[in-house]
Amino acid sequence: MSTETHPTDSKPDPRRSTGELIRLEQVTKRFGDHTVLDHLDFSVDAGKHVTLIGPSGSGKTTILRLLMTLLKPDEGTITVDGERLFPAPEKQVREIRKKIGMVFQQFNLFPNMTVLRNITEAPVTVLGMSKDEAEERARELLELVGLTEHVDKHPAQLSGGQQQRVAIARALAMRPQVLLLDEVTSALDPELVAGVLDVLRDIARSTDITMLCVTHEMNFARDISDQVLMFDSGRVIEAGPPEKIFSEPEHDRTREFLSAVL
Repeated sequence: MSTETHPTDSKPDPRRSTGELIRLEQVTKRFGDHTVLDHLDFSVDAGKHVTLIGPSGSGKTTILRLLMTLLKPDEGTITVDGERLFPAPEKQVREIRKKIGMVFQQFNLFPNMTVLRNITEAPVTVLGMSKDEAEERARELLELVGLTEHVDKHPAQLSGGQQQRVAIARALAMRPQVLLLDEVTSALDPELVAGVLDVLRDIARSTDITMLCVTHEMNFARDISDQVLMFDSGRVIEAGPPEKIFSEPEHDRTREFLSAVL
């Protein structure tokens, strides 16, 4: 795993942590009578890339939504960078949220804003970054994702793959310690998937950002992951490095799942 800082940063981000960055302890989430996460325990170390795999409905995306505070657990605790995310006072939650960026299945860009404005809006309004600094960083990130010539376009003028790359740049513009990726290619036409995955590979190889990824793109998971977690019925049933999970899985359910998707 590279320990280089982001290519658009001139010096290391002092907020960067080492050691354990995310911890879920005995986290349970229910929707009605259905238990989506069942007393889940797991952690992610700073700078690591962890991919969650498993069948639909096994709880993977729910974890990301809990970390983004779009949902609250029914039981258990969630800690980010040594601070309690849940349960915690709202002010503390807002501060921790600044450390987390997420790229969703849908692009969620502001249709009335240009590409540049989509990327600079949150750094200016949430982080208090100057407009000039935010625009400079946005242009660097657009170069990273290969969209420098589209800076003044609106989302409707872009392809789905281009919109998703803007969404990736927008998440990185907040300088998060953690980047959450939720099936980021699932809404794309097949011919656009490779370009988005290549951008994420570049980010994984050239930055020290922690990544927690939910995907059905198994080759991508094999390429970028330090650890792969196999989920089933709201629990981690197997975990290990990608070469172990994809080549020599121990659990019957893991073998069954991989035989269906590979």
